[in-house]
Amino acid sequence: MTGYNQVHQDVTEQLKSWLNLDAIALFNSGYSANQAIVKLLLSKDDLILQDKLNHSSLIEAGLYSKAQMNRFKHNDLSHLTQLLDRYQSIHNKLIISEGVFSMDGDTAPISDLSSIAKSNNAWLMVDDAHGLGVLGDRGKGCVNNAQVDQQEVDIYMATFGKALGVGGAFIAGSTELIDYINNFSKPYIYTTGLPPAMIYCIGEAAKLAEQQQWRRDHLAELISDFKTLCSGFNIPIMDSNTAIQPVLIGSSSQALLISDYLKQQGIWTTAIRPPTVPVNSARLRVTITANHCKSDILLLAQQLKQAIDANNH
Repeated sequence: MTGYNQVHQDVTEQLKSWLNLDAIALFNSGYSANQAIVKLLLSKDDLILQDKLNHSSLIEAGLYSKAQMNRFKHNDLSHLTQLLDRYQSIHNKLIISEGVFSMDGDTAPISDLSSIAKSNNAWLMVDDAHGLGVLGDRGKGCVNNAQVDQQEVDIYMATFGKALGVGGAFIAGSTELIDYINNFSKPYIYTTGLPPAMIYCIGEAAKLAEQQQWRRDHLAELISDFKTLCSGFNIPIMDSNTAIQPVLIGSSSQALLISDYLKQQGIWTTAIRPPTVPVNSARLRVTITANHCKSDILLLAQQLKQAIDANNH
């Protein structure tokens, strides 16, 4: 009732202008935003189709929803189409995908998803937590990067806690959708709004992300350097061109040992293990940022090779 101030309005308008969005609802976290939108829009007669590798906030929201939920194989458009054909009698259908997948670092085929959604009279939701600020023209995110009009994505969620380095999130869509959230979403209405000081920081961070292209150029160079070094050192990385560069270890115990070794060298790479990722696909989640430099990347690759080789003997 009293948590929405002038700065919230100003930053909302700034984000709409930057990202070419019609309307925005601000949330305290991406987790809360994802849970809220699925809970709000879907009932027991509806259908949710999610990419198998979607973030747990989305999968859990679908499981808690009264709607029927099916998961399609990762980035498998044929499987998605089969499911849509099977459930074509269901009127309300929502397809959900991350833009950049948080544990693999690869990207969704946004253009194809948009076409499939349109031809099957389904809604499309994209979670762009790891794309906003990094991908696309002036950091506009994964939808822009895929050369898809932002209005082709019915529900667009992104967070301020990754590339923008602050916290909170937003859901964007049509004016009608955001009006509906404002009036009927309990997680939105009954949660204390983001503090004005935090919103101000989000606005300032968004300006930097939009205007300072050198950050994205530098990041892209570091990503390329890391992939080249890994290729030369035979370090098993996954197929990613984004700032998330997973090093595939396989064994959970080995991933922990290598992670601990790297921490002793001053390198923070978290070991990601089942059930977060499939069995026998434990990995080190390397996240490269614009604050890193070339010497950091070289040190990382050298120490990774040393740690992997030591654990293989």
